Amino acid sequence: MDKGVYCLIFKNHGLTVRVGALGNLTFKAGWHIYVGSALGSGGLKRLDRHISLARMHDKKPKWHIDYLLTNPAFSLHHAIYAVTQEQYECRLAQSLRKSGVLGFGCSDCSCSSHLLFRKQDPTEEIVSEYRNLKIDPVIKTIISS
Repeated sequence: MDKGVYCLIFKNHGLTVRVGALGNLTFKAGWHIYVGSALGSGGLKRLDRHISLARMHDKKPKWHIDYLLTNPAFSLHHAIYAVTQEQYECRLAQSLRKSGVLGFGCSDCSCSSHLLFRKQDPTEEIVSEYRNLKIDPVIKTIISS
């Protein structure tokens, strides 16, 4: 199975969601970008799990991102990924960081957040950042509800 890095792009209305040990988090209305790594044994199959969870809402949340994937107020619009063996997750999160949700999705690194906020659809910005890192992005359109 291919390994890589990915971004999940959500659109949502402003709301508060309980996210495991992080507690109640308030999310602004707009677009959220989750930056993740798929370098483990399952590789990019992790994306299939995320997409399935966003569509079916059929599993109990395990990771921070699962709380958004299982919440019907968050609509997963796109997954952008690149096949790579290199660790790009933190570099991508840092290059996209403008406004983020403190502590989200980064308990295993020193980043301040792997969940970022934009007022507008960030798809083109993300594609540009992949190219700046010299990795080829692939866009999957999903649009879950």
